[in-house]
Amino acid sequence: MTTDTDTTHASSDTTTTTASARPATSTSESGTGRRGRRDVEVPMRLYKTVTVFSTLIAVVTVVAGFFLLDAATLQVSFLRAIIIAILGAVGLSVPTGVLSTVLAVVGLLVIAFGAGVYTVSTRFRAEGMGKSQEDADEGENNG
Repeated sequence: MTTDTDTTHASSDTTTTTASARPATSTSESGTGRRGRRDVEVPMRLYKTVTVFSTLIAVVTVVAGFFLLDAATLQVSFLRAIIIAILGAVGLSVPTGVLSTVLAVVGLLVIAFGAGVYTVSTRFRAEGMGKSQEDADEGENNG
């Protein structure tokens, strides 16, 4: 007899197991590791795509965020001059302190977004990849 919360895949066996009795040795079996980390197993092609684009997005957003922080702190920044010129062409006059604050906050948000994209992308694993270093069961005589 099997329960709806835990089933075994034996064809004619009626053995029941409880979820608490099963060891959480692999993140792909249980979905969670020691610290609640969830890895998603995907095909190798998708893994490569996710890795390449998430790294590209992270690098571009971090560089753009630092450009914005530079424009917020330097009064002679090229980006700041362009932003002031665009706002002047539209007919808006923004005080220097407000512009610096907005540029700094947007710069930090852009950097945080890039870090978040990269952090989420580290949850993906290709099929057949081994366990992460922290989850690996290593013997006493490993080194």
